[in-house]
Amino acid sequence: MPNKRTKKPGLHKIALTGGPGGGKSTAAELFRREFKDHISLVPEVATLLFKGGFPRVDNPAVVASIQKSIFHVQGNIEDTYAGLFPHHALLCDRGTVDGAAYWPKGADEFFKMMGTSLDKELKRYDAVIFFETAAAGGLSIDLGNPVRNEDQIKAIELDLRLKELWSKHPNFVYIKNEPSFLKKIMAGIKAMDEIIISSKV
Repeated sequence: MPNKRTKKPGLHKIALTGGPGGGKSTAAELFRREFKDHISLVPEVATLLFKGGFPRVDNPAVVASIQKSIFHVQGNIEDTYAGLFPHHALLCDRGTVDGAAYWPKGADEFFKMMGTSLDKELKRYDAVIFFETAAAGGLSIDLGNPVRNEDQIKAIELDLRLKELWSKHPNFVYIKNEPSFLKKIMAGIKAMDEIIISSKV
């Protein structure tokens, strides 16, 4: 009798994250198609806000204001999708921890200002898949994203900050950069399959 693929019980939310230019958003859409019976994709809040008119600048005060907005909208949009798709796990294109890597005065102050902690935010997610930035392999991250303003050096810096934060999650999966994006995507699909699916005879 063939195995039946079913979503693991108790799996509610997966964070998909990583440095700029890691292929995360492309992977998210492919994962949504591959696992459409098991997951619903929560879109990236930063992209929604920047495309909606939020300025993308380097002024520390403005960056702090924007990251505060992203943090609160992230929590709200996750709750909204959980209500809309109660029988699916949520695949979140980034998560509430990400803002700490962008906060001008460091992660500790970010969590203090948000009235939370790294541990509390990590516990929002059952698993984390982290896509390393292509900049780490010397590859270009300038692929026509109109809301991206990071250069190669900044992308690597953010990647390392994000990894330091998210890697504290007990179910952290690291997808290393590859010269072949197809190989990288396949590693991501394998990780998703192991996180989401249980085989029952």
